[in-house]
Amino acid sequence: MYLCVKNALHLEALVDLLIEDERIVTMTPAGHQKLPENCEVFDAEGLVLMPSFIDAHVHLREPGFEYKETIASGLNAAVHGGFGSVMCMANTKPVNDNAAVTSLMLTKAQQSHPHGPRLYPIGAATKNLEGRELAPMGELKEAGCVAISNDGRPVQSSEMMRRIMEYAADFSLTVIDHCEDPTLADHWVMNEGEMSGLLGVKGQPAVGEALQAARDIMLAEYLGLPVHIAHVSSALTVDVIAWGKARGIAVTAETCPHYLLLDESALEGYNALCKVSPPLRSTKDRDALLRAVADGTIDILVTDHAPHALHEKMTALDQALVGFSGLDLAVTLTWGLVKEDLLPEDALHRLWARRPGEIFHLPTNGFAPGDPADFFLFDPHAVWIPSEENLYSKGKNTPFLGQELSGRVKHHWLGGKAIF
Repeated sequence: MYLCVKNALHLEALVDLLIEDERIVTMTPAGHQKLPENCEVFDAEGLVLMPSFIDAHVHLREPGFEYKETIASGLNAAVHGGFGSVMCMANTKPVNDNAAVTSLMLTKAQQSHPHGPRLYPIGAATKNLEGRELAPMGELKEAGCVAISNDGRPVQSSEMMRRIMEYAADFSLTVIDHCEDPTLADHWVMNEGEMSGLLGVKGQPAVGEALQAARDIMLAEYLGLPVHIAHVSSALTVDVIAWGKARGIAVTAETCPHYLLLDESALEGYNALCKVSPPLRSTKDRDALLRAVADGTIDILVTDHAPHALHEKMTALDQALVGFSGLDLAVTLTWGLVKEDLLPEDALHRLWARRPGEIFHLPTNGFAPGDPADFFLFDPHAVWIPSEENLYSKGKNTPFLGQELSGRVKHHWLGGKAIF
C-alpha cells in the first residue's frame, strides 16, 4: 500500500514523501514525485514534516502510581506530542529491577498502543534503587530494557558506580546517570542562590550536580566505558562535560526544554508548579545550556516527563512534589526556540531523533529510502492554551498551563499507519 504526503515543509523546503507499507520510498521536491497506482494522497500544505521524536527520559508511573499516569495515558500523550519512541524510568512501585516488571510494562504498552508509540523500559541499576546491590542487568536486558539508571536516587558510592558501569557494559546497556551529591542537597526546595535567599527556603547548589558528573566522567575515562549524564541543569556541569569530551571520554548528555526556557525566578511567589528536580537554575545557567544544546556539548533533549496529581503540586512549596508533565508540550516549546532563532530547525531533528537513536541504538527516520515511516506533521501557526482539558497526559502539572503557545502536532504516522 502506498501513501504520498505532498506539499509538506521539510527544513524550509516543499517536499513530497512517498511511503510503501512501513517504509520510506523516497522524498523529493514537491511536484516531482511519480505516484504509483492506488496511492493514497495526503495534502500537507502549510504543515511542517518531522521524523517521529524519541523521548529518552520519562516517568510513566505504572505500576504503582496509576493515579498520576498509566502507560496507556502516557503513550497517548507521547504520540500526540510527536514522540514515536519513549524510554521509561524504573522508579515505579515495584521498581523495575526484574524481568516481571519489565514484561508488565511492555505488555501494557502493546495492549494499549499496538501500533505505537513504542515503549523502551529502562531498568534499575541497583535493587530497589537503593544503591547497595546491583540489579540483575542480564535479566533486564533479556526482558527488553535498553538502558539502566538509578534516576531519582543518585548513586553515592563511587565503588558502586564503578561496578554499575562495568556490569552494564557486559550487556551493552547504556548507563543514564542522575548526578547529584545528596549531602549538598538534603531537603532542598529550589536552586541555591539569590532567589532562594529572598524566599527564605533551602536551596540546592549547582556544584552538587557538577561534582558527581565530574566523578562519573572520570570513572568513564578510567574504565574506558560510556556514561550518559541525565537532565543537566547547570553551566558548571556543561563545563565538566565539555572537558570530558575534549579528552575523548565517551560521555553524552541531555537537558530538558524547561531548563532552556525558565530560570529560578519562575518560583517567585512560591509557585510550586515550577518546582522540578534538578531545580531551575540562574539565567547564566539557562544561557549556558542554550549554547551547549546549539553546539552539541549537550547531545539530546528529553522531557523528564514527571506527571503528578494536581493536589501534589498545588500545595506549599516545601511540600510540593518535584517534576513537570512534559510529553504534551515539548515539541511546541522547542519549536519556540526555532521561531526565536535560538536553534535552527534541523537541530530539533538532531536533538530529538538522530542523536538519541544513535546513543541508545533505537531505529530512527532520516527520510532515506528504507527508513521506518515514522513521522508527524506540525502546524507552526496553531495557537492554543494548554489546559487540564486539552492535555492528553493525566499529569497537568506544568508551569506553562494557561499560557498562549504557538505550534502543535496535527497528524502522526508510525510504521506508515496513521495514528491520528
